[in-house]
Amino acid sequence: MIYLIVLIILPFVFFILPADYFDQGSSVCPSKMLLNTECLGCGMTRATQHMIHLELRDAWSHNKLSFLVVPLIVYFYIREITIQVKLVREAKN
Repeated sequence: MIYLIVLIILPFVFFILPADYFDQGSSVCPSKMLLNTECLGCGMTRATQHMIHLELRDAWSHNKLSFLVVPLIVYFYIREITIQVKLVREAKN
């Protein structure tokens, strides 16, 4: 039940945060830190945050793959919430 509550609240937390919240600071990517080379995932967190705020041009500039990854994340996120709601309903019966 707590897991379901966290799943429901989490998107609101990311929406409340400013779109540029993750734009500042140093990278935590091992490829960037060790090899000074960006990987395919570099910028994905920033791009996702901008997509949440419908700033698509900024999302595109951070990581073009976000336009494929974010819809998949949304699909699996909704699927997980649906599964958890069913489990909670079954537990109540």
